Amino acid sequence: MLEITVILLRWLQYAGAVVLMGAPLFWLVNDRREGGLETASARPVLATAAAVTAVAALTALVAQTAMMTGSLAEAVKPEALSFMVGGTALGMALIVRAATAGLGLVAVLMFRPGRGLWSGMVLAGAIVTASFAWTGHGAATEGWGGAVHLAADVVHALAAALWLGALVAMVLLLLRREGRDDWAMHRALHGFAGLGTVTVVLLTLTGIVNSGFLVGLGNIGALGDSPYGRLLIVKLALFVLMLALAAGNRFRLTPELHSVLSQGQATQGIFRRLRRSIVVETLTGVALLAVVAAMGMMAPPSAL
Repeated sequence: MLEITVILLRWLQYAGAVVLMGAPLFWLVNDRREGGLETASARPVLATAAAVTAVAALTALVAQTAMMTGSLAEAVKPEALSFMVGGTALGMALIVRAATAGLGLVAVLMFRPGRGLWSGMVLAGAIVTASFAWTGHGAATEGWGGAVHLAADVVHALAAALWLGALVAMVLLLLRREGRDDWAMHRALHGFAGLGTVTVVLLTLTGIVNSGFLVGLGNIGALGDSPYGRLLIVKLALFVLMLALAAGNRFRLTPELHSVLSQGQATQGIFRRLRRSIVVETLTGVALLAVVAAMGMMAPPSAL
């Protein structure tokens, strides 16, 4: 039961982190363009993400300490928590994550939405996201490859947060389309295409590096023989599905939106299809994060 709780808490932290980094970066990029987009829903979304991340990180600290000490009663003792925070990278990363998310929550409540807040939240989200490298398998590699694996894990997490957080922002954009400039919305959707390509390249390259350390070339043919390997296969399948949906948005639906707008035709139909596609892509990303949370609790093939 405790292990399931830790997995759930990891998933909540992942979900909060991607919103904290990717969504404000999407708003920041589009705020600099002519016809910037209204972001009325930004404050409650970011506040919720920051609060969930902070609370989940602190709760995870207690849960992880309970797994180390063997009981919840021992985990809440000051000496056990002090050792976890001061003596392990995991505990320190959880404290940094909770503190950064807490500061982000204060900033969201104190400052008005705009470039300054977006910039600050992107930085906070990047710190929160990068901290996952110290609470996963990336920090366990020893020897010459430790720094390489850790760096690849950080870049992988940041790229994933950029993609998934931007998807959340686009879903909000499409759900609250009434009264907005359709051309501005087209520019926002089209403008993310180039950045999305960079994230896919980074995710692919760092994913190969991480798999090299965690799976090993000799174990590729036997991925299905371990729980970690089977979940990795599921993760890759979800990633491919997201790629297919993103490609459809970029090469078919977004150009079709441009054509419809240029000809002055009704846009309800194309926006409905875009909204459906991006919602499905986002939900697929949420499922992928759940798989990653579970993988973090399993021994990779290289450790077996």
